[in-house]
Amino acid sequence: MAEPWLSADGIAAHLGITKDTVYTWISDKRMPAHKVGRLWKFQASEVDEWVRSGGTAASSDVEKSS
Repeated sequence: MAEPWLSADGIAAHLGITKDTVYTWISDKRMPAHKVGRLWKFQASEVDEWVRSGGTAASSDVEKSS
């Protein structure tokens, strides 16, 4: 069975973050997301892999701690 697509609300709930953080991570940290018309859609497996590979600690966080 194919993995369901999640909305911004759905992926925010999956990760335990706010929807505003989701949109910030899409633009600032290259969170994997797919634009479908005006909506952003997410595959939980892609986002989980991105988190595990350190995606949430992308350049802006690293630069601040240097």
